[in-house]
Amino acid sequence: MRIKSALAAAAIIALSAACGSSGGSGGTGEPAKSGSEPVKLNFLSLAWQKESVAANKELVDEWNKANPNIQVTLVQGSWDNVNDQLVTQFAGGTAPDVIHNDSPALSTFASQGYLLDLKDKVPAELKSDIPQAAWDTTTFDDGKGNQGVYGVPFLQESQVIYANKKALDAAKVRIPTPDNPWTWDEFADISKKLTKGGNYGVAWAMKSPVNKTLNLALNFGGTFFQTADGKTTVKVGPEEKQVLQRIYDQINKDKSADPKALGMGTADPLPGFFAGKYAMLPAGVYLRQQVAEQAPKGFDWVTLPPLKGTSSNQGAVSQTLSVAQDSKHPDEALKFISFFLNGTNQVKLAKGDWLLPTSQKAATDPAMTTKENGWDVATATAKDLVVAPFLKVKGYDEWKTKVATPALQQYFAGKISLDDAAKQLVDEGNKVLENN
Repeated sequence: MRIKSALAAAAIIALSAACGSSGGSGGTGEPAKSGSEPVKLNFLSLAWQKESVAANKELVDEWNKANPNIQVTLVQGSWDNVNDQLVTQFAGGTAPDVIHNDSPALSTFASQGYLLDLKDKVPAELKSDIPQAAWDTTTFDDGKGNQGVYGVPFLQESQVIYANKKALDAAKVRIPTPDNPWTWDEFADISKKLTKGGNYGVAWAMKSPVNKTLNLALNFGGTFFQTADGKTTVKVGPEEKQVLQRIYDQINKDKSADPKALGMGTADPLPGFFAGKYAMLPAGVYLRQQVAEQAPKGFDWVTLPPLKGTSSNQGAVSQTLSVAQDSKHPDEALKFISFFLNGTNQVKLAKGDWLLPTSQKAATDPAMTTKENGWDVATATAKDLVVAPFLKVKGYDEWKTKVATPALQQYFAGKISLDDAAKQLVDEGNKVLENN
């Protein structure tokens, strides 16, 4: 999931002030003493885009008008510092009742006993509307050997390909569909065909290469981690090497991918894309918003479905809503979550964030299946999302930062061989895992 900057200092002040309130107004406040007093819940939201913030506010206002006995206060947080802030609040007993986060963060908080296990508490209608693959992203060990569900998953991201439609038409290439996507071999051939006159077929923005590469590796069954007898180790075998080698070949062998794009962030290649320097950009579905808003007049672009290896599987990370273990009003918190994440409301949230709803009802809404801005293709990719095995690995974040990021950057830049990269990922990675 995207981690974007907000006004971090202001968010800390607002979050601390709102969540630290007492007298029944916060997650750890006392229950209302009078039957006439409403239950008060704090809802920490990390929505940051204008449309998403507006959708959150609209839904909270709608809930409060319809539920005078359960009033929700919207607390604006920031992706930049939310987990550090929550550690402090959990320890101090001032955490909000309802917590917006992403699924990888739930593992640690669940094992420390800070989140409520929702496994047997989610209403049947909500539970059945969200597929099991999405629930798997929020299912973790509680630290005592028991599996629990520690959040309701509601928004997900997939990797797609953005393409210059005029360039595709000129090259007379087949336009893929969700039911008949390009294979990696087709993508390589088409990228070479689109590389001419100093322009490139594709730009791989790899400033942060790990999650993107590991998610795509699932196209060939590459998991990068294996667990035996309770011990997890790093694995870089033939399955894991497939996508690594294919991206490397486009950059260093076929010369169909611009090597200068390797140091770019996700949105950095957009000016080159609009100018015709790059015909295609592999990126997350959320980038459609910037493409739609920034594309010059007359620029014809399309969203293409994920590539296929032995499958089109990709790793899924979910945005989630959780309930604090110490909340004085867990039942009311779940009622609010069930309203906030129903099918109709997930459409509003997904449109605001340009992401995929987990709700199967939401996925069939006309707003989610329109061809405009590639919503039909984006929504169809949800079927390819499976739980990302590496996000269940304790120590993954440290491995990603200290080992995988530099190793992959060096490899894609042609500075080390695939075998050398694999050795670093395994040898140095296992040292990291042993210390976690």
